[in-house]
Amino acid sequence: MNKKSRTPGSMAMDGFVRRNGPNRRRRPTLDDARKEISFSEDKSQPIPQDIEDNQDTNDIWKDENTLEIGSDTGSAERFKSGFSNKQKKPHFWQFSKKKEYKKQRQVEKDAKKQKRKRILKFTSIVILMIIVGVGGFLGWKTLRNTSKVFNGNVLGFLDSTKLKGEEDGRVNLLLAGTSEDDPGHDGAMLTDSIMVVSIDTVNKNAFMISIPRDLWVDYQTKECSVGYQGKINAVYTCGEQIEFKETGYPEGGIGLLSKVVETNFGMPIHYYAKINYTAFRDAVNAVGGIDITLKTNDPRGILDRIFDWECKYQCYKVKYPNGPLHLNGDQALALARARGDIAPTYGTGNDFGRTERQRQMLISLKDKTLSAGILTNPAKIGGLLDAAGDNVNTNFQTNELRRLYEIGKDIKSHNIKSIGLTDESVNLVETFTAYNGASAVRPTAGTSDFSEIKNFIKKLISSDPIVREGASVVVLNASGVVGEAQKRADILESKGLNILDIGNATSREGNQVININKNTKTHTQKLLEQQFQTSTVATQDLVSQYSKLYQADFVVIIGKLVSSPATN
Repeated sequence: MNKKSRTPGSMAMDGFVRRNGPNRRRRPTLDDARKEISFSEDKSQPIPQDIEDNQDTNDIWKDENTLEIGSDTGSAERFKSGFSNKQKKPHFWQFSKKKEYKKQRQVEKDAKKQKRKRILKFTSIVILMIIVGVGGFLGWKTLRNTSKVFNGNVLGFLDSTKLKGEEDGRVNLLLAGTSEDDPGHDGAMLTDSIMVVSIDTVNKNAFMISIPRDLWVDYQTKECSVGYQGKINAVYTCGEQIEFKETGYPEGGIGLLSKVVETNFGMPIHYYAKINYTAFRDAVNAVGGIDITLKTNDPRGILDRIFDWECKYQCYKVKYPNGPLHLNGDQALALARARGDIAPTYGTGNDFGRTERQRQMLISLKDKTLSAGILTNPAKIGGLLDAAGDNVNTNFQTNELRRLYEIGKDIKSHNIKSIGLTDESVNLVETFTAYNGASAVRPTAGTSDFSEIKNFIKKLISSDPIVREGASVVVLNASGVVGEAQKRADILESKGLNILDIGNATSREGNQVININKNTKTHTQKLLEQQFQTSTVATQDLVSQYSKLYQADFVVIIGKLVSSPATN
């Protein structure tokens, strides 16, 4: 084929495809498709037939440079829908279209609503699975720790039963602390912290009394390897050695310790709890720390360097000024143990000051534990259960613990009396050198003489106002009848009075009650006036005379019966 020159308007051939024929329709391009789509955005304008219907033409004229709109009759519509699928709202006169429009809108709303429901359902299932997982873990942990610490199962917390001693209005709990969880600690089985908490379940008050760890006592047994007497902190070890077992007491060391405390202090022990260092430290951490007000006998506060080796003596583990303190678990434990064994030291108050701080910290821990912020926080409750775990041994049933909580939350801190046997107002013990040469503590009445301590405890635990006054009385016989003073003294003692002395006096007629100290023990005075049918006197001469002879509150003189005047 010869090449011919091309002139404007002439036909041209490209291979076997004729181009620019006079009657040949120009094939669509990409720009044409865009124009058609833009043109057809208005629903009133139809889509050009050459794009929508001429399938053969489209197939013939497309090559590798041809834009393929689609392979079916709906290709243009689908291409257009990629730009916008929003239907315009019909005009008010287009009734049929308005109805269709509303129907379409409702379908879209229903679809969105179903989608939201599916999302909400899926989210709820996920959250439920998380709750069940966390709840199951906490439940398992609660069940495990509850079975370790308390008798009975976790369901006992849903019930409440009366405590032992509650019928008498008084429940007594023995607390004993050991250091078995402290590696390398000498004498880890010794109960260096001993305390009795006595709860008045009627009047909603309580007292806490610390028992000095060096108190010299009879071990109530002759089988111990350490002997039959010694410091009370070794009683637990003795009971474990001999495998103590006696009716009315728990088995082992805590049982023997309960018996020794009952015998020497004259108060029944209904429950016990033996705890170690870990239990106290972790419990303090679980409630977010405790707050106390430090008061020492030194204006600088307190310093004890016995634990500074833990930080290679680059810090002070126990150094605080007097005043308010917030303590975490480690700080509280170190302060509870500090007693000034190693110099330099100040403000510790030795073992007596240490026990005073322990009582203060336990009251603070009680307040934090029973606060709403702790009881409504599963994480903190879990922490407390973890702290108890393997670190607490007690004879409480779970339903009894529920009752203890109910009573405890009604007892305010200012209604809990903290008592030390060396307190200025008490002063019932003193230090002395024991038979083996060691320094120990004994009652001021004498070694093994716990009579004054028992009378003091009797006053504390009694609900009788006469007993709580604890008045001391001297009974003198001036009647001439042998044994009369003893007989009347026995009656007074049975009513809770402390009979200081019994003796004789110069014969006289009629009974006489003398108030030596002019005190305000009104319940005792009223009882004496009723018993001896006389008024109380407190003249200066009589008070001066008898106060030189007796350190008592009242002196009662029993005289001869006054003869009644003869009647006609």
